[in-house]
Amino acid sequence: MSSLDYILEAVRKSVTSVDPAAVNSLIDGIVSSKTVFVYGSGRSGLSGQFFCVRLVQLGLDVHFVGDMTTPIIKKDDLTILISNTGDTMSAVQTANIARRIGSKVVAVTANIDSKMANASDVVIHLPTVKDKERAANAPLGTIFEESSNLFFDSIIPTVMARLNVTESDMRRRHAIWV
Repeated sequence: MSSLDYILEAVRKSVTSVDPAAVNSLIDGIVSSKTVFVYGSGRSGLSGQFFCVRLVQLGLDVHFVGDMTTPIIKKDDLTILISNTGDTMSAVQTANIARRIGSKVVAVTANIDSKMANASDVVIHLPTVKDKERAANAPLGTIFEESSNLFFDSIIPTVMARLNVTESDMRRRHAIWV
């Protein structure tokens, strides 16, 4: 099996194993919250930034935690945190602060028993395996990061339908470089 085959199969298993009730709760939070905040560190943060772009294209008020222009999280906002281990200190602290303020907190993690998951209202569990075959074909957090990207992209059509947003609407909000 090639590394590509391994990654594709592992990501498929991870993304298709997510609890539909958790997915629905996340989507409900996205469409009903005034403001959506997203945070992750490192490559998990890049997955979060990709997701922020899609949410902005949907016309939502979205901010990546840690950017210089990010406002303060408020009560009734939605905070989405992404961490493979679920124990990244900055993600755990953000979860605790956001919950204390009254924001709904969603953890996206491979570790359902993590500190971040325990501090969250909803957990999107993207399981990964940690064995020699995984290490040889998809080092470090590759499976989690790719699973996060595909998971987030897979919910966009449902969010579009719930918000009555078309691809043409999204295209009008697409970044234009001059």
